[in-house]
Amino acid sequence: MLRYRTFNEADFEALRQLDLAAQHAADPGFDALPERERAGRLSTSHAALKFYERSEHSFVAQGEGMTGLAGAIFAQHVWQGDRPIVLVRTVLLSPGAPEETAAGLLHAVVKSAYDSAVYEVHFPVTPALEGAADQEEAHLVGGYGVCHLGTRAATAPGTRLGGAGGAA
Repeated sequence: MLRYRTFNEADFEALRQLDLAAQHAADPGFDALPERERAGRLSTSHAALKFYERSEHSFVAQGEGMTGLAGAIFAQHVWQGDRPIVLVRTVLLSPGAPEETAAGLLHAVVKSAYDSAVYEVHFPVTPALEGAADQEEAHLVGGYGVCHLGTRAATAPGTRLGGAGGAA
């Protein structure tokens, strides 16, 4: 059985290990990427972890008797000018995570948003979150596109859209 909870500084090293494991699972060539690209794909710098620790919308999943984490989700509230939303930045899953991990993490974010009177949660519908999106009865509104400016554009993850693109 998994337990979903907020995290603190005592979890930071386990979160860094989870992030690396998730990156290696997503891209077996991760270690061969340029240093700048590896750093750009990681979500667990000390500053990022301190920020998400305080966000009230970020959680980890841990099984009973489990050493390490099954998953984590990093989310924050964002003011849209007329209303707040909660925006999910990252979902990290351990390669051996139980199937319900992503759904449980997203549900924790949805509940925390509701509890703080925020009634929209935005998240990228990645393969890991497709089933969770169904369970939460989410609506698909496009997908996220990300423009990586500068040299990261050549090595950034995802499917490249459009033509020659890129900023000078």
